[in-house]
Amino acid sequence: MTTFNRAIIPDAIRTNGATPNPWWSNAVVYQIYPRSFQDTNGDGFGDLQGITSRLDYLADLGVDVLWLSPVYKSPQDDNGYDISDYQDIDPLFGTLDDMDELLAEAHKRGLKIVMDLVVNHTSDEHEWFEASKNKDDEHADWYWWRPARPGTTPGEPGAEPNQWGSYFGGSAWEYCPERGEYFLHQFSKKQPDLNWENPAVRRAVYDMMNWWLDRGVDGFRMDVITLISKRIDSNGKLPGEFGSELEDLPVGEEGYSSPNPFCADGPRQDEFLAEMRREVFEGRDGFLTVGEAPGVTAQRNEYITDPANGELDMLFLFEHVDFDCEGTKWKPLPLDLPKLKSIMAGYQTAVQNAGWASLFTGNHDQPRVVSRWGDDSSEEARVRSAKALGLMLHLHRGTPYIYQGEELGMTDAHFTRLDQYRDLESLNAYRQRVEEAKVQSPESMMAGIAARGRDNSRTPMQWDGSVYAGFTAPDAAAEPWISVNPNHAEINAAGEFDDPDSVYSFYKKLIALRHDMPVVAAGDWQLLDADDAHVYAFTRTLGDEKLLVVANMSGRTVDLPRESAELLAVADGLAESNVVISTYDAAHAVTVLAGRELAPWEGVVVSL
Repeated sequence: MTTFNRAIIPDAIRTNGATPNPWWSNAVVYQIYPRSFQDTNGDGFGDLQGITSRLDYLADLGVDVLWLSPVYKSPQDDNGYDISDYQDIDPLFGTLDDMDELLAEAHKRGLKIVMDLVVNHTSDEHEWFEASKNKDDEHADWYWWRPARPGTTPGEPGAEPNQWGSYFGGSAWEYCPERGEYFLHQFSKKQPDLNWENPAVRRAVYDMMNWWLDRGVDGFRMDVITLISKRIDSNGKLPGEFGSELEDLPVGEEGYSSPNPFCADGPRQDEFLAEMRREVFEGRDGFLTVGEAPGVTAQRNEYITDPANGELDMLFLFEHVDFDCEGTKWKPLPLDLPKLKSIMAGYQTAVQNAGWASLFTGNHDQPRVVSRWGDDSSEEARVRSAKALGLMLHLHRGTPYIYQGEELGMTDAHFTRLDQYRDLESLNAYRQRVEEAKVQSPESMMAGIAARGRDNSRTPMQWDGSVYAGFTAPDAAAEPWISVNPNHAEINAAGEFDDPDSVYSFYKKLIALRHDMPVVAAGDWQLLDADDAHVYAFTRTLGDEKLLVVANMSGRTVDLPRESAELLAVADGLAESNVVISTYDAAHAVTVLAGRELAPWEGVVVSL
C-alpha cells in the first residue's frame, strides 16, 4: 500500500463517518487525460511512458492521487470511453508493461493511481457484444436488445423500440441486421449499454475490477455509474416500449424523449453498488472509489457515500456545472453567483453528518473554468481569476479534483471553425441541432461549442513555449491529435514552476493547506452572504479554530458584504499573521479588509 508523506487526519476529527478516517480525507486528486498529457514517441498522442516521465512534476505539485482517463484497448470512437478489451492497454498509449512501470514509479513517489472504469457500456467491438448478436449465445442478454415496434419495418425511422434520444445526438437505438433487433446506446452508437440486470454481466465486471486491483491499481473513477440501473416494468419492458406499463416522456425540440429519468439512479442502483463493494473491495485497504453520478441529488449523495451503506467513497454531482445555460448546454448563460452558492451549499450541507463531497469545476467533459467563470482577456485577469476560482473551490469541505493544466490557469481553446474540433459530442450536436432539427442557428451553435465544448479541456498540456508546447518534440513525425492552444508561449509549466506568484505556485499552497490544516479538510462549512452577486464567502470551523473565506468573483473592486464584514469586526485588529492565504499577498489583504472591500478577483482566507 502506498505510503504518503503527509499527516492523516486524527480519528477524533470526523470526516465521512468512518472509523478510522479514510486515508483520502485530506488528499487531492489530479486528473490526467492521457492522449493530451505527454507524447514520447512522436505519434501525436500522449502515452503511459509520457505520464511516467512527468511524475516528478506531479509529486512537486503535491497531489496524492492520479486519475487516468481510459487507456484500455478501444476503437477510440469516444476517446477511449468505448472499451473493447478491459484487460489490455490500447497500443495508442503503450503496453501492460508500461502500465506496470507507471504504477511502480508512482508508488515510489507516494502517488496512487486510479483508473477510469466504464461499465455502463462497452464498445460495439468488444467480444461480449459481438457474441451477443447471436440470440443463442450465452451473451445474448448481456446488452439491451429489443425488437422493432410491431407494424414497422426494422431499421426504418419510427421502428425504434421507444423514442429515447442519445446524449450524443440522434436516436438511442441502433438496428443490428445480424441479430434483427435494436440495441440501446445512451451515448454513441458504438457504445451499447450493458444489461446490469443480468448477474453474469455483473460477475464479469467484478472479476475484471479485481484483476486490476490485484495488479496494483489503487481504485476506480466510475464513468456514468449511476446509469446502470434502468427502470423496467413487471415484464422487463422499458418505458415507451410496445406493451410497457410505463409511459415515456414527450419528445423534445430535437425529436426525441430523454432516457435520463428512467436510467439515472434507477431502482437497483444501491443494490448493484453494494454488491460491487462486497465482491471487489471487501478485505482490501488503501483504495478509492468515486462515481460519476448524472441524475443524483445531493441528498442521495449522502446515502451512497455514507460508509455505513457500503457503496462508494464519493460521487461527482453535476448541478453546479449544468445550471449556467438556457435549457441546453449549447446556449450558455453568464454565471449567476448566488445560484452557484446555493447549489454548492446544498452539496455541503447534505453530507454534514455522513458521507463525503467531491470538489471540482473542471474535467475532460467541461470547459476551462478560468474561461468559463473567470476572465482570460488579459494576463493579469487570467492569473487573478484562476487563483480566486481555485481558492473558492479548495477551501470547501471534501476532496478536490484538479484537471490537468488547471494548476497553470490554462484557458479554453478559442477555436473558430468546426473542423478544428475532434469531440464526437460537439460534432454530432452541430449536425443534430443545426442541420437536422434546425433548432439553433450555425452562429449560435458555434458560439455554444466554443464556450462549452469538451475539446476546450482536451488540447495538449502546456509544458513549455516550444512549437508543440513540450507535449511532443518540435520535430515529431506527427502533429498533436488536436491543435495546441496558441497561448502556450505565455502559459506553460516551465514559466510557472519557479515563479512564486504563478497559478502553479498558488495551487501548491492550496494543496499544502489541505494536507496540513485539518480545518480545511474536515471542518464544518457555513455559507455567508448568500445573495451577494460578487463575493463568495463562507466559514470553516473545527473546535476553536475558525477560518473566514472571502473571494471576489468579479473583475472590479467590491464592498465586503454584511455578514463577512460583521465577522471581521468581531475579530478586530486583523494582522498579516492572520492571513492564511491570499490571491494577492498578506499585506494587501489586511489593507483591503480593513477598508471592508476586496480588489478584483481577490480571495483571502483569514484565521479569526
